[in-house]
Amino acid sequence: MLKPGVLFRDVYLTAAQKIVEGMKALGLVKGDPAEAVAAGAHAMFFQCGLGHMIGLDVHDMEDLGEPYVGYTDTLVKSTQFGMKSLRLGRALEPGFTLTVEPGVYFIPQLMDKWRAEKKFMDFINYDALDNYRDFSGIRVEEDHLITETGARLLGKKMPMTVAEVEALRQY
Repeated sequence: MLKPGVLFRDVYLTAAQKIVEGMKALGLVKGDPAEAVAAGAHAMFFQCGLGHMIGLDVHDMEDLGEPYVGYTDTLVKSTQFGMKSLRLGRALEPGFTLTVEPGVYFIPQLMDKWRAEKKFMDFINYDALDNYRDFSGIRVEEDHLITETGARLLGKKMPMTVAEVEALRQY
């Protein structure tokens, strides 16, 4: 999806849906993944944004400059938990450099809070989620340059499949 003209917000929403689909395959989510994301239930696992621009005004001035870098006058930051952490939402342009860093986190305090509030009961299988209380989380991070026709990975490709990770294991 990384190419000129694509809203990074839409890349985030696609990543959120893919994460929810994976959580559903594990039995942690039920119902329609697209509906779960639209409701905000994905934030049980995906509390942070998907990435941000690389360079000045990324973390240096978040409270001052983030809306000027990652958003426009017509595309404003969401206030929804999870999505409000997305630092970049605007359309990608050639020359943009950005990090893409999807992460899945299991936060016991959030599990307890939402369960007590009966939040997203149609989507989250809280009984199954209890088995992941001690997992913590995982995140991958890659940097990309948006080109005229797509994107170029900066650096080496990260191992993503079980086979790729196991191939790195030294016996």
